[in-house]
Amino acid sequence: MRTFLVVSLLALAAGAGCSRTQGADATADHAPAKLATVATVSVDELDQMLAHDECQAVDANGPETRKKLGVIPGAVLLTDADSLDNLPADKTKHLVFYCTNTSCGASHYAAARAITAGYVHVKVLPDGIAGWVKAGKPTASI
Repeated sequence: MRTFLVVSLLALAAGAGCSRTQGADATADHAPAKLATVATVSVDELDQMLAHDECQAVDANGPETRKKLGVIPGAVLLTDADSLDNLPADKTKHLVFYCTNTSCGASHYAAARAITAGYVHVKVLPDGIAGWVKAGKPTASI
């Protein structure tokens, strides 16, 4: 059943993912479908998790979005949503994926790929870097 859910999640996320060039201007037409199989966290929850070293943030944005909005400090930067090369070797590490905003599906897609690759503690920050910035949280420049 888990395999079926992950495959379904991959299919939905791939079809709903935002373009890497859309950045923060992604439209609601590209919003991911409700993806109940991957847990989500709020900006404040992620901030607390990072403060207590309880997770690793994973940035699934492209270079243009990173340049424009920055990145969450200490985040692992994926070269693209398909590449998991930069993820920690420890597959029990808690990972929280994010992309641009609620209209972008790259974080959902990358999270689903991580689950398929065997990572067991995977969540998504739906508000993305735009929500992080809007909440006044610190960013790092690229």
